[in-house]
Amino acid sequence: MATNPFEDENGTYHVLINEEGQHSLWPTFVAVPNGWTIIHKADTRAACLEFIEKNWTDMRPNSLIKAMNEMAASEKKETNGAGQAADAATPPAKVGKTNGGLG
Repeated sequence: MATNPFEDENGTYHVLINEEGQHSLWPTFVAVPNGWTIIHKADTRAACLEFIEKNWTDMRPNSLIKAMNEMAASEKKETNGAGQAADAATPPAKVGKTNGGLG
């Protein structure tokens, strides 16, 4: 019975990364696919999995991280801008007694 080369505990692997920051455990005897780069060369499966665990801490693709950061910055800018405009348009609050102290 043939074993899956991606699950061979005794195999030798690379760790690959793509433009999105996603990592992959890759058997050394299989050609590296387009769009992927070796970032951790030929090592044991366990060592490669440890490398991935230590270095791939955010599972979100880079494009999603970028979009979320841009959205947060845009919202912050809108909030700050709206707050400043509202402050400028609102007259200062009156301090002290009103109506001559009656009421």
